[in-house]
Amino acid sequence: ASSALGAILAVLASLIITANVLVAIALLRLIQKSSSKGLYFVLNLAVADAMVGFTVVGLVTDEFSQPFYPPQIFCVLRMAFVTSSSAASILSLIMVACDRHLAIRKPFHYFQLVTSLRVGVRLVGLWLVAAIIGFLPVLTPGFQKISTHEKCSFFGVFHPTYMLTVFCVGFFPALFLFIYLYCDMLKIAAVHVQHIREVEHAGLAGGCPPSRTTSDMKAMRTVAVLIGCFTLSWLPFFIASIVQTVCPECFPYKVIENYLWLLGLCNSLLNPLLYSYWQKDVRLQLSQLAAGVKRRVL
Repeated sequence: ASSALGAILAVLASLIITANVLVAIALLRLIQKSSSKGLYFVLNLAVADAMVGFTVVGLVTDEFSQPFYPPQIFCVLRMAFVTSSSAASILSLIMVACDRHLAIRKPFHYFQLVTSLRVGVRLVGLWLVAAIIGFLPVLTPGFQKISTHEKCSFFGVFHPTYMLTVFCVGFFPALFLFIYLYCDMLKIAAVHVQHIREVEHAGLAGGCPPSRTTSDMKAMRTVAVLIGCFTLSWLPFFIASIVQTVCPECFPYKVIENYLWLLGLCNSLLNPLLYSYWQKDVRLQLSQLAAGVKRRVL
């Protein structure tokens, strides 16, 4: 069972790293050609997801080196890096959603509001918050517990109250903010559509919808897909963790760690795949990159 889990983690980590590195390269090429500062948030999402893959590689080593008896602080630090990377990925998703929301709500002032300095400050703040969330058990020993397991795991080194804290302070506010932003974008899009119909009835518009409405719909579609995948990936893990906290005998923690946590990690693989699929510019850069590699190889 340990070898099977290690193999699954190894394949998942490889796919996460490869997909996010390719998307990051495509975004860097796109940033050089574009003046949009919002792409830095998407690039940060790819970097955070790639870091999730790199942190999982350490867990793969543990799975294939059983029996393994690491010291307590080693496991705490290792799982803190895993948690920080996952938190950075979730916070990056929020930044991407907020950026798209701002582009729709204030399109004429977007480039004035989203400056290089503000983007840099937000990204630095994002990683500081992610580090605080991940290393909270290191800073607060009360969130740790003495491990009796042979390998590093969430419930082996973290107290269940830590998972409850992360849910209340991190996951639930993030999900609520996602839903609020999307509903507000829907309301703005409805106003735009109504305005377009009024102009068409007045005979002042042609048959094609304005480009801004088209871009708004693309942004809403991207945010909706990211929200849906985020919810489906992480909600089962956090719900099971809450049940485990309230009633330790009601839900086996191995199911949470071996299956539901893997489902949450899959979100770091889905993000680059979905974004590269829905965004035409990213697809174009990836195809050009593949064509360049093909020419060099041949």
